[in-house]
Amino acid sequence: MSDPIATHTLPDTPEGLAHAARLLSEGGLVAFPTETVYGLGGDARSDQAVARIFEAKGRPRFNPLIAHLPDIAAAREIAVFDDRAERLADAFWPGPLTLVLPLRAGAGLSPLVTAGLDSVALRVPEHPTARALLRAFGGPVAAPSANPSGRISPTRAAHVLAGLSDRIEAVVDGGDCPVGVESTIVSLLGAARLLRPGGLPLEALEACLGAALLIGAEGAGDRPNAPGQLASHYAPGAAVRLNVTTPAEDELWLGFGPDCAGAALNLSPLGDMVEAAAKLFHLLHRADAMAKGRTIAVAPVPDHGLGRAINDRLRRAAAPRG
Repeated sequence: MSDPIATHTLPDTPEGLAHAARLLSEGGLVAFPTETVYGLGGDARSDQAVARIFEAKGRPRFNPLIAHLPDIAAAREIAVFDDRAERLADAFWPGPLTLVLPLRAGAGLSPLVTAGLDSVALRVPEHPTARALLRAFGGPVAAPSANPSGRISPTRAAHVLAGLSDRIEAVVDGGDCPVGVESTIVSLLGAARLLRPGGLPLEALEACLGAALLIGAEGAGDRPNAPGQLASHYAPGAAVRLNVTTPAEDELWLGFGPDCAGAALNLSPLGDMVEAAAKLFHLLHRADAMAKGRTIAVAPVPDHGLGRAINDRLRRAAAPRG
């Protein structure tokens, strides 16, 4: 790891965003809010900047990054869009959707962004702070979640600072992320395929395309062609046990819905999926701090709509640690 550097908190103002854009143009790393989670941004055209993202996160080099763009026109300069991609982008961008598409020749991205593949993961975020920063910077920004690799994703600037302070130049404080789980990732390299459930429900994608999506990577053990496909990910320091309706006395119970009286924390006392998604990572951070060596027991969450994304993150958080 490089020597510690001073990490500045920048305001969500034109002056703060101009400062952040200058840091990016100089090869610096800047965390910023999106509607999903905070991203750790670096110039996607710079090998050095992208390598620093991997170093700061402690991220496996074979795991690709998402390139963030300010609009669809900029995305078309990076990747080849077919009719399906145009339809999905027109319907859901800006928003919590990442598309994996063929990399356009001469796109100019660092090969570290794509992990050396001939495809690229792209997103046009909806958050006004993210869009303003991307416009001010004027180029593609590689931005995985702004947390140490495999740990709980950040939905507040304080989460970023807790994990990456002294490793990055700055964080733009834009408040809480409203969606709270990462983007949905769809591959269009062949048949349309859901690689990662996220902030955009599967049902909306299938309605737009008029066809069912295949689910998951093409084969077990395939090299990832998009982020968020590692088995153990989003993990707190404490062990996690899922689908718990009656926790053990020595477990910290993270509830969902009105039937979890006595839970230390509750993703949504009313059983609202949107609230649960928005609070998921924040409450995992809180539960991890409260556990003090105890297991975090998580109540069942229905596996439909945004529940698919919530359960995907919880399964990865509970997976055996490599």
